[in-house]
Amino acid sequence: MRIAVCAPQVPFVRGGAELMADDLVAALRGRGHDVELVTIPFKWYPGTRVLDQAFLWRLVDLTESDGRPIDRVVATKFPAYAVRHPHKIAWVLHQFRQAYDYDRGGLGQFSESPEDRATRVAVERLDAVALGEARKVYATSRNVADRLRRFNAIDAEVLPHPPQALPYRTAESEGYVLSVNRLDRAKRIDLLIEAAKREPSLRVVITGEGPDRRRLESLAAELNGQVEFVGRVDDERLADLYARSLAVFYAPVDEDFGMVPYEAFLSGKPVVTTLDAGGPLEIVRDRETGVVVAPDAAEIARAAVYLGEHAAEARAWGGAGKAIAERVTWDACVDALLD
Repeated sequence: MRIAVCAPQVPFVRGGAELMADDLVAALRGRGHDVELVTIPFKWYPGTRVLDQAFLWRLVDLTESDGRPIDRVVATKFPAYAVRHPHKIAWVLHQFRQAYDYDRGGLGQFSESPEDRATRVAVERLDAVALGEARKVYATSRNVADRLRRFNAIDAEVLPHPPQALPYRTAESEGYVLSVNRLDRAKRIDLLIEAAKREPSLRVVITGEGPDRRRLESLAAELNGQVEFVGRVDDERLADLYARSLAVFYAPVDEDFGMVPYEAFLSGKPVVTTLDAGGPLEIVRDRETGVVVAPDAAEIARAAVYLGEHAAEARAWGGAGKAIAERVTWDACVDALLD
C-alpha cells in the first residue's frame, strides 16, 4: 500500500509530534508499505495567518503521485488533517488549541477584534469539516478525544502511541529530578525551579531548548548549581539521564498527550505531575505510578522529598508505570490505522 503521512513542520523546531511522525513512517515501512512523510512549513502567527496555512493543505493533491495512486493518508495534527483524500485517517495529536480552550486565556492568541474572532470561529468550522471527511478519527489521549467531542461533535477512538525509541534502561538513582521538555511557558518548568528554591536538598536537571530558556535560567541563577541546564542531548545521554534520575517531572498545562511519562516509565522511574496536567493523568496515577499534586511549587518540593526518602516506593511506582508503557506498541497502532 502507498501511504502518505501528513504532518506540519515548524522550521528548526523538533519535538514530540515530529518524532511521532518519523516513527509512524518507520513502523508502516516495517510492515512492507511504501510510505512518504509529507510536510508543509507551519507558522501560526499572527492569528489571521492561521487559515492561510490550513488552506495550503486543502490545495495539496495526494490522490496520486507520478501516475500511481496514493492509497491512504494519515494526518497527525492541525492543519495537516485539512488535506483532502478519499481515504483519510486522522490521528489527532493536537488541534489548534488557541482557538479552543486556550482562547481568551494566557496561552491564547486571538484578540477581541472582529477579524480575530471570525478567524477563531473559522478554525473551529474548518476542523469540523476536515475531520468529518476522515474515514476514521483517532485521538492520542482521552483528553484530545473529549475536546474533539466537546467543540466539534467528532467521535474519536483513543489510540496512544509509543514514545521515541531510546536505549531505555534503569540504574540506581542519583537523587535528581529530571525535566525533559521544550523550554516553553506552557510546560511550566518554572514550577520545578520554584520547588528547588523551597527545598535546598532538591537537585534538578533540565534538558531541552526553547524560547523560555533565558527566563528559566534567570529564575535558577540564585540557586548556586542546584538546577542544571544541559540543553538538547543525544539519545544515549537522554536515556542515561532518565536511568539515573530519582523521578521525572512533567506538568504542562492540560497537555494533550505527552511522551515524557512513557519515557520515564520505560526507564523504571515514577513521574511527578499536577492535577491539571491533562493527558499525563491517564497513566500517571497518584501513589501507583507516581505522585499527582496541586500545581504548586511547595507541593512539588514535598513530592520530590517524599520520593527521595522512600526509595522502595519510588522503584515500585516506576515499575508499575513500566508495565503500562510496555503495552503501548507500534504494532497495535499500525493494526488500528490499517484496519
